[in-house]
Amino acid sequence: MKLYLLLLALATPLVLAQSCPSATAQSGAAVPRVVELYTSEGCSSCPPADRWLSSLKGQPGVIAAAFHVDYWNGLGWPDRFSAPAYTQRQQQGVGVNGSRYAYTPQIVVNGRDWRGASLPAAPAEPARVRLAWTRMSSGELRLSAEALPGAPARIQVWWARVEDGHQSRVKAGENRGETLSHDRVVREYARLPAWDGSARGDWTVPVSAGEPGHASRWMAVAVDARDGAVLQAVEIGC
Repeated sequence: MKLYLLLLALATPLVLAQSCPSATAQSGAAVPRVVELYTSEGCSSCPPADRWLSSLKGQPGVIAAAFHVDYWNGLGWPDRFSAPAYTQRQQQGVGVNGSRYAYTPQIVVNGRDWRGASLPAAPAEPARVRLAWTRMSSGELRLSAEALPGAPARIQVWWARVEDGHQSRVKAGENRGETLSHDRVVREYARLPAWDGSARGDWTVPVSAGEPGHASRWMAVAVDARDGAVLQAVEIGC
């Protein structure tokens, strides 16, 4: 009996560590504020913006993501969180979101270039798209989307997997000698095919284990394909 209790005590933390907080996550009636930060460990102006993004954790009605771009990598320090796809995403937003060029750190809130000292107010209009995550028994994630009254004719849905609690000791470049902290770091990202909303959208999203010690969250965002304005967003953790 003592051996059984000992084995049970040892096993319990493992089960808890692998459990996920929810099997489903559905968007509400309101549209959250979706914050995108375009940043780089090679940019000396970026650490304050990274800290600001970390301060948003836990704020209700805010979903944030830090996209690390790769165009600073040639100046001495390759940012391990960067990817060409994140740079491409930023460049695709130039002009559409109100910016005239790509720069770091750049903050985009609900599809619009934002340079204010604090976040703008949450959108007042009701959501025009419903989004939901479902965790299948196989471990896969299913993402569904439904157009609501007032939805545009073409809708773009994108998703990202983000991680918190990262640190880097930078050994070269503009931030040489600094220890940088990062939250909401995008580790995977994909844009889904444009959708006309006439039927329910349903997609399978691959699930990877992520980096040990850093729990993942998956966020999904629906935008107006014409101008990138955010129509709805939802996230699920694991």
